Formats: sequence, structure tokens, C-alpha cells
Amino acid sequence: MTTNTSLPHPVAQLSLHSPVGDLSISEDNGTIVSLDWGWGRDQTKTPLLKEAMRQLNAYFDGTLKRFELPLNPTGTAFQKAVWKQMLKIPYGRTVTYGHIAKVLKSGARPVGTACGRNPLPILIPCHRVFGANGALGGYSGEGGLVTKKALMLIEGTEI
Repeated sequence: MTTNTSLPHPVAQLSLHSPVGDLSISEDNGTIVSLDWGWGRDQTKTPLLKEAMRQLNAYFDGTLKRFELPLNPTGTAFQKAVWKQMLKIPYGRTVTYGHIAKVLKSGARPVGTACGRNPLPILIPCHRVFGANGALGGYSGEGGLVTKKALMLIEGTEI
């Protein structure tokens, strides 16, 4: 399992089965700090993690279009700016790395790197960011582009 090792102390964690594999959600100080592929060793059913699990299950069922969770991903100021832009992408829609780069007055490559370092995939929808001319780009979650395609199909987006 991939874990967020940048956190200074253990966090509460809860795992769930999903159409894209087992996922573990981590909480620290009342915020969601990471979503990783794999089954976590420790399972703690905090109210926030149970709500995150409920929302993820509803998303995978196609009944939830927008997550309403307190997110606190660890990253640089630039990465956080990219992730903030990704949160603005509506369900079932896509934007390009270049579009986000233009908004942030940056380049597409640094935007792609920030997408790849997103500690909250699915919740911060990096799967909705594509390359120029509809190229899939990459996806850092387990399964890579297969998972990116699966998430887009859940959202009803043609690829």
C-alpha cells in the first residue's frame, strides 16, 4: 500500500473496496490528508472517515457529483494551487494541463508533475486533467491510465 510518509505522526485510517481497487483514506486533525490504493493495516471508524467512505461509495454508485469533505493535502504552494484548480473541474468534464498552466501562469509540465503528486486522487480529481488534443496524459493512482479511464467512465465522460 502507498502511504503518505510526510506526516509527522500516525493518522486515523479507514479502507474500502471500490471499482478501482481497495482504497485507504487517512484523517489527521479533522481533515482528510491522503487517499491511497491498498488496504490499511489500522482501521479507525472516525465520523469523518465514515462520511468520506459514504461519499466515495456514492461517487462510485454514480449518485454523488461533488465531494463535501475537509481536505488538507500536504504539498508545495504551487502544488496546492494546481490542486485548487482541479477542484473547480465539474464532474464529468475535463480540462488540459495547458489550461491549468495558463490560469496559473506556469507551464504544462509542472502542472502535470503537481497532478502526479496529488495525495488525494479521486477527491481532488486529477483524473479530469488531460493532455493537449485529448491525450490522456498520465495517472499516478494504481492501475495508471486504466484507472483514469475507469473513473471517467463512472462520470459518463467519453474518452
